[in-house]
Amino acid sequence: MKRRDFFKNTSILAAGTALAPLTGFAADHEIPVISGKTAKNIIFLVSDGMSIGTLTMANLFIQRRDGRSSHWLSLYEQQKAVRSLMDTASANALVTDSAAASSAWGGGVRVNNGSINVGADGTLHKPILQKFKAAGKSVGCVTTVPITHATPAGFCVNSGGRDDQEGIALQYLDLRFDVMMGGGTEFFSADKRQDKKDLFESFKAGGFSVLRNRQEMLSKSAADSKPVLGVFHEDGLPYTLDRNNDSAKAAAVPTLAEMTDTAIKLMEKNKKGFVLQVEGGRVDWGAHANDTGGLIYDQVAFDEAVGVAIAFAEKNKDTLIILTTDHGNANPGLFSAGGDVNANFDKIKSFKHTNDWILNGITSNHTPKQVIERIEAAQGLVFKQEEAASLLTHYQTMDGTGLYNPKKLPFKLLAEMQVKHTSVSWGSMGHSGDYVELAMYGPGSEMLKPMVKNTDLHQLMLRAAGLGA
Repeated sequence: MKRRDFFKNTSILAAGTALAPLTGFAADHEIPVISGKTAKNIIFLVSDGMSIGTLTMANLFIQRRDGRSSHWLSLYEQQKAVRSLMDTASANALVTDSAAASSAWGGGVRVNNGSINVGADGTLHKPILQKFKAAGKSVGCVTTVPITHATPAGFCVNSGGRDDQEGIALQYLDLRFDVMMGGGTEFFSADKRQDKKDLFESFKAGGFSVLRNRQEMLSKSAADSKPVLGVFHEDGLPYTLDRNNDSAKAAAVPTLAEMTDTAIKLMEKNKKGFVLQVEGGRVDWGAHANDTGGLIYDQVAFDEAVGVAIAFAEKNKDTLIILTTDHGNANPGLFSAGGDVNANFDKIKSFKHTNDWILNGITSNHTPKQVIERIEAAQGLVFKQEEAASLLTHYQTMDGTGLYNPKKLPFKLLAEMQVKHTSVSWGSMGHSGDYVELAMYGPGSEMLKPMVKNTDLHQLMLRAAGLGA
């Protein structure tokens, strides 16, 4: 039986319940069938928390700044990709978190929010990178947030709680994946870990190449067969916009595209191929903060990593590219409420720093004039005296909302004030239950149906690689 027919006629089990077979493509949708081919390599790219408005605005931004479309949307324009909608729900909620969402791909079963490949009854679902490693492939993850964060972890480990990032770091030591790179130094450093273990030294003693900055990564020889742990910053890597306008950060911290390119070069020598997850994790953090500069520039940086993956796949026809997100977040968009939308949106091209940079540099001792000057220097936007004073009142109460906002800074208020300057508005500061974009390019993409559940991708990847159910 052909692999395509097997997939069409077989139900996929999720949380002990058989899903109905997925519907076929519409008759007018021509899909390139790659009969008999399997995917030697799989590059799974996730823009975490990417609502459709994020994908749209990044494409418009690239068009207006660079005179071309994004790499992702170019696949659509050139009719190279198979496109689908994906249902992102978790086992216990219509609105998933990143742990459950990545577990749906990684373990093939929906679990409760907060869990990583552990069912509500305690069942452990084997993560997909462990399966591919057992099949002889090289495996790895790169991300712009801690490498121990929910999305990479969902492809890698079992954990009852996504917040146990110290424990996840220990699991990586034992699992010995080929390439793991991102942020999160606090989960490996003796001075930050609760158990005071120096995991950097443990990884070195275990035969890993431990990389701590961009130059070490770029100079890493592909001929070196040691597994690689690259941890380049505490917590998440800096937002792309802030990194690009800080020479010290730009020299020390690699871009997502650079990490992707390095990971591919380190793993492509494996004759059995490789599987790589690439996550633009800061996209999600920018959405949670309603931070226009943070969001758009990090989505553009993610798209540059997409370009690296597509370039490799075009030279290596046995490579399957998967592009998607784990869930929507904040539902941002470009709206026509007041002012010249084109001119407003183009102001973002001149931004030098994010709202995160602006707000973290303000204290309760600042004057409204100093706040106005800081915002104008960072983004070229001129605020009024009363607006700056309103922002400053929140530095007395520290009552700001939004995830990844430990200082309770007034991200929401600043975003609301910026609407008249940028024409970018936000629906919330949290995840959404929207169906999301999913696209595939390369061998195995012919199996993708127009509407899928997130768990379907687990079996699709295995079958695309010729590993069966």
